[in-house]
Amino acid sequence: MQIKEYILAIESSCDDTAAAVMDTDFNLLSTAVASQKIHAEYGGVVPELASRAHQSNIIPTVDKAIRDSGLRKEDLSAVAFTCGPGLLGSLLVGAAFAKSFAVAIGRPLICVNHLEAHVLAHFIKDKENADCPQFPFLCLLVSGGNTQIIFVKSAFDHDIIGRTIDDAAGEAIDKAAKILSLPYPGGPQIEKLAMAGDDGFLKFGNAVIGGYDYSFSGLKTSILYTLRDKLKEDAAFIDMNKASIAASVQKAVIDALMKKFELALKDTKVKTIAIAGGVSANKLLQQRVKELGERYGCKVFIPKLGYSTDNAAMVAAAAVFKYNEGAFSGLEVVPYTR
Repeated sequence: MQIKEYILAIESSCDDTAAAVMDTDFNLLSTAVASQKIHAEYGGVVPELASRAHQSNIIPTVDKAIRDSGLRKEDLSAVAFTCGPGLLGSLLVGAAFAKSFAVAIGRPLICVNHLEAHVLAHFIKDKENADCPQFPFLCLLVSGGNTQIIFVKSAFDHDIIGRTIDDAAGEAIDKAAKILSLPYPGGPQIEKLAMAGDDGFLKFGNAVIGGYDYSFSGLKTSILYTLRDKLKEDAAFIDMNKASIAASVQKAVIDALMKKFELALKDTKVKTIAIAGGVSANKLLQQRVKELGERYGCKVFIPKLGYSTDNAAMVAAAAVFKYNEGAFSGLEVVPYTR
């Protein structure tokens, strides 16, 4: 009889403290998250406040994940944590706890790259899903701080064939949300408003660059200047047209994303595509990726909402690949911001 092995994973790269327990067949046993609402007061994450909140949240969050899994700490086979990229103070809290806990229970340590974890979230198995992509596949990773097209050859052989040369897609959306005076986080607010708007209401300019790379700084500037000029003509322009402005912004960002992603798909000729990262929760983006898959006869993988934003289940999935290869880390490993 095969003895089951289990991994505790910890995620603390930004403002959510998360923990999960997964077996080495990628079956998710439990997940727990402690969110930080204080950042909404400031319109964005305040690093110092985030790291302090992690210190308060990490013990009860890990405790809940272990209890909900039905295991004891002695049953764990390894302890994994996000090593980077992310906010340094937040990462240090997770790293320090993971190292201490691993030493206390006498188990090996596994450090995980946050962006690789987003890509490997598609291998999480739970009660609702046991299907996962086959290598190689093409993944569009879109978040508040990253925009990449990744040719995923194997679990940790990721060829980044396209990336933003300046701002990320999520930053463009967040900038628009601030201009529209929407509450933090801005992405879901833009999406909600856009459902009632006309996406052809405004046209925004964007930089044209070759290859698979992206640029969103020009789009951010175009949004700012376009709305500034409209306000000069009509001081109530934004208040009267928020839904259509949001729809126009959302369309501009997703059009830019999909143009390069389709180009990469044509050239690589893969038959499996996926999206990952916080922006992958956007329903219009999901729809466009599904349509792309249908046009090219590709199998499409879209993460569940809980696995698209920062979470510990994706860290656990990445850790399982490392555990099965014996790729452990020493206590000297240090977090990194980029």
